[in-house]
Amino acid sequence: MATRLWPFAAGAGRIAPGEGIRPMATTFNEAISRAPLKAFSIATFAICMLVLIADGMDAQILGIVAPIVIADFETTGGMFGWAMGAALVGFGIGSWGGGWLGDTIGRRWSLALATVVFSLGTIGASWSEGVWDMAAWRIMSGLGFGSAYANAITLAGEWLPERWRSVGVTTLSVGTPAGGLVVASLAPTMVEAFGWRGTFVAIGVATLAVVVIILALLRDSPSFLLARGKPEEAQRAARRVLDENISLEPERHHSDRADGSVTGVFDPANKRLNIGLGIAFAAATLVAYGILNWSTTFLTAKGFAFDEASYAVAVGGMTSIAASIAAGLLVQRFGSRIVLASFSFGLLATLIVLALLLESNPGTPSDDEMLAVVVLIGLAAALFSGSIASFYALMTYAYPSSCRSAGIGFGIFVGRVGAIAASVGGGWLIGVGEGSLLPFFGVLCVGAVLISSAAFVNDRHVPPAGKRATAPA
Repeated sequence: MATRLWPFAAGAGRIAPGEGIRPMATTFNEAISRAPLKAFSIATFAICMLVLIADGMDAQILGIVAPIVIADFETTGGMFGWAMGAALVGFGIGSWGGGWLGDTIGRRWSLALATVVFSLGTIGASWSEGVWDMAAWRIMSGLGFGSAYANAITLAGEWLPERWRSVGVTTLSVGTPAGGLVVASLAPTMVEAFGWRGTFVAIGVATLAVVVIILALLRDSPSFLLARGKPEEAQRAARRVLDENISLEPERHHSDRADGSVTGVFDPANKRLNIGLGIAFAAATLVAYGILNWSTTFLTAKGFAFDEASYAVAVGGMTSIAASIAAGLLVQRFGSRIVLASFSFGLLATLIVLALLLESNPGTPSDDEMLAVVVLIGLAAALFSGSIASFYALMTYAYPSSCRSAGIGFGIFVGRVGAIAASVGGGWLIGVGEGSLLPFFGVLCVGAVLISSAAFVNDRHVPPAGKRATAPA
């Protein structure tokens, strides 16, 4: 069998008999990207997806059973909104804090802890006797939701070869909405059998079982372990996916400092990345929550029947999932800059056409107008969801291993600002128009333009496929 000889430094002497040959050191990212996709990488991706599906089930169960809980609490929908919005606050804090924790103690333990937190928060919510009890438990759950999201995406991305990373990360972003679809299908049967309180307990307990899988099967990546000065652990972990016993060195990143100290999220080297992505993430979630939360309101105000408006939102949910997966393929093929710029200006054009169509509608819409609105809302949802999914691929690539979880958590945290702004201010913008939707869509159009800051303000992009070294399939 032929033996591959690694190059030697210039001027190296002859190797003495029996001395052996030490392979040239390489980063884990370079080594795994040269190797075939292995079962451990696939299993890591699948478990992270399972965590995010569980995350989505726990996160969205309250919205599904809200009418029952509101009646049980003898409160109003407006008052109950405080409980509904509490998870968003916890999600934002948890994503940033949990990301920092992932960079400190490891993604695996942080992911397990996050899953415990949102599981116990869901179980605890079953004991609520009023809106404020529920809000407190939902803040706790939200802390876990956000931390799980940041760490699952980081961990899975670090174990995937470069050629699969963008697709894998953007596919993970649909885990939470997929969990919502699962719980929506199960909830009617579970509520009938156990009541809403028993349903919360059952889902929370089932999610706790995922913690065992995380601790038993997942491992921190060699890239993280090397960044934390644990070369022996990194070498052992790498053998799960590498056939050769390759000498590994820490990842080299252009934001690294000359003295070798750890680069944080707010290091000056990340300034344009943070600003560009921060503005874009907040803008994208502003548009997303504006469309998904308020479409039924503005469509019924324009003469559409409630079931027609609900159908348009459902189509938007389906196109969101498809576009999130497709975004990874597009970023992998064309690079993040051109993809994000195209999403931004495509979304702007879509929103302008949708606004003009709704403004020109004098009364009851025709079937053709209804179809056009459904298509436009579906297209808008695809474009803002594709943008958000692309942000995850970009953050996984752009932040160094030393602060990757915290960087993703920072992006998610800033995104909650846009989500809360749309949730709170969307109704006011619809009302201030006094029958016109131009104020509402005007703000959304500004948001669509600002998404392009991720393309043009940010100075760090996933390169197109043609500008990366080729790797075996």
